[in-house]
Amino acid sequence: MLFSDEELSEISGLKRGGDYVEVTCGCTSHRYGDAVGRLRVFSSGDLEISCECTPGCQEEKLTPASFEKHSGREGARKWKSNVWVIAQGEKVPLSKTVLLKYYNQASKSTNGSHKSSNGRPCHRDEFVRCTRCNKERRFRLRNKEECRLHHDALADINWKCADLPYDKNAFALVRLVSAHG
Repeated sequence: MLFSDEELSEISGLKRGGDYVEVTCGCTSHRYGDAVGRLRVFSSGDLEISCECTPGCQEEKLTPASFEKHSGREGARKWKSNVWVIAQGEKVPLSKTVLLKYYNQASKSTNGSHKSSNGRPCHRDEFVRCTRCNKERRFRLRNKEECRLHHDALADINWKCADLPYDKNAFALVRLVSAHG
């Protein structure tokens, strides 16, 4: 079971599905008032909101951040604080409920992946040590060519700085980093 009955006993609009729970949620805009929706929390940690702000609204499968934006919420984008559920008749931010328990676990487990918080691929710079001068070379991994250069350097156990193709824009592509830095 995703959540115990006790954990969710105070939350309004609760429905249980096979691998999710669904609750009434909302986001308050100072200009437009409350936008109400249905939040689904899946066992995978995914969160999905179907908006019910107006009878004809077609917005479904929104992320909480997208729902916050759709609701017309002004200011800082802090959906964990701005999207709320009703518990004991009061609006309670998601961050103060158990509903983010699986979301937080899912986001921790993706820390090793190359996906940023917006779901797009995010490349980290990598380093390869020169076998001749013992300095580390930084490889930017922003496109296929840069990834190929890094991959080839890693595969060569006798790789040296001179193996790197000369490029007059080298400082934009590859940077020297001291062996201690």
